[in-house]
Amino acid sequence: MKLIIILLALIALTTAAPPPSGVEIIEQRSDVEPDRYSYALQTSDGTSKQEDGQLVNAGAEDAHIVARGSFSFVAADGQTYTVNYVADENGFQPQGAHLPVPPVA
Repeated sequence: MKLIIILLALIALTTAAPPPSGVEIIEQRSDVEPDRYSYALQTSDGTSKQEDGQLVNAGAEDAHIVARGSFSFVAADGQTYTVNYVADENGFQPQGAHLPVPPVA
């Protein structure tokens, strides 16, 4: 349970961080409940983030959070890159057109 509280606190800190100088927040929302959370952020430089998380097996020894989300940003080359991900008991699993795909075993 301590791990879950720490993870939720870290999520709150990352979403509360101010954008870089000269960048304005266009949209920001968050909803945190005891067993789930969601947040979204969009800034004037083309960056966006969104994530939904849910507590699984609450109160059990194997309690953990499953998070699904995405983030996008405009890189120095002018292209917008998007990463979709799941973070669960199997670790962080990102997917994006610009990311290498591991070979199938």
